[in-house]
Amino acid sequence: MSSAPKDVSARLKELALLFLRLGVTAFGGPAAHIAMMHDEIVTRRKWLSEQQFLDLMGATNLIPGPNSTQMAIHMGLERAGWRGMIVSGSCFILPAAVLVTILTWLYVEYGATSQAEWLFYGIKPVIIAIVLQALYMLGRKAVKGVLTSLVGIGVVAGYFIGINEILLIFLGGLLVILFRNYKGFTGSRIFSFIAPVLGINLVALQSKEIALATLFVVFLKIGAVLYGSGYVLLAFLEADFVETLGWITSQQLIDVVAMGQVTPGPLLTTATSIGYLVAGLPGAVIATVGIFLPSFIFVAAVNPVVPKLRKSPLAGAALDGVNAASLGLMAAVMFQLARVSLVDPLTIIIALLCAGALFFLRINSTWLIAGGGLVGVLYGLI
Repeated sequence: MSSAPKDVSARLKELALLFLRLGVTAFGGPAAHIAMMHDEIVTRRKWLSEQQFLDLMGATNLIPGPNSTQMAIHMGLERAGWRGMIVSGSCFILPAAVLVTILTWLYVEYGATSQAEWLFYGIKPVIIAIVLQALYMLGRKAVKGVLTSLVGIGVVAGYFIGINEILLIFLGGLLVILFRNYKGFTGSRIFSFIAPVLGINLVALQSKEIALATLFVVFLKIGAVLYGSGYVLLAFLEADFVETLGWITSQQLIDVVAMGQVTPGPLLTTATSIGYLVAGLPGAVIATVGIFLPSFIFVAAVNPVVPKLRKSPLAGAALDGVNAASLGLMAAVMFQLARVSLVDPLTIIIALLCAGALFFLRINSTWLIAGGGLVGVLYGLI
């Protein structure tokens, strides 16, 4: 019994070293991150079986939040309890958060220079191509028939006529649940499903002052309802920070997404960058904590009931609906960002070439971003 604390301490150290390394080297998006975790944890260390790993992957798809970060949190919880969960998740997030903060500081200090403007001129079309590829890849799995197709199309339409993006996500899940399991639902149950969403949205957006409390609540809300790929984050950021609060511009949004792309780790550290833009270093910390905190809570709550979740028809229907809605939001926001990124023939050519490279040559997006930036700088020097 006396060796137990030492065993936990050793496991915590193992988790810290592993996930710090993954946080520094995990380029390529959530799918690549999870593949790296599988190699390290299942193949090399044998901490989990293949089935256990697959079960946890299924659980991450049933709850909001960034999948790869939640997998890191699951791994820590399985290996060393609640302390392991905090260590693994924090160590996976920390490198990206630090790098994004540094890049945003440089952006604030030097972003107005002509060199920086031409750099982002070349990078923005690449981001459009990356989002397009993510939309296509996720769509192949998420669109499972006429119902989910209609949900996705309906969300695109709803977004452009001004319906709140969070409400669209939950309505997408609700509609699929109702159509597949309609006999078990009543009006009161439907209202109880939607009401908390409306409540948290009103609380989050009741103040338009740039304040750390407001910043925290907005990102906490986003982290609590964000389904699908990290690229769905763009729709929430556009709606909350560009349109509703007016704290940043669409151009700044695409710039900070580009910074998130050139750093390893979770794309949701884009929140760190926005936090720095609106409130400096305290804002960066508050935004990071706010957007990732729900993932720790959800994983801790869901982990013990993973086997039951995998077999639930209601959970499966909800997942299909919110995934389709998430894709609709991605498509809508991609169109909006394309309008500020594809401004002339060269940017259109860059986007098309990068899309071809992503779809047919499987080139790592990091290299394409670097190439786009280089083209932009060279073009500016001509």
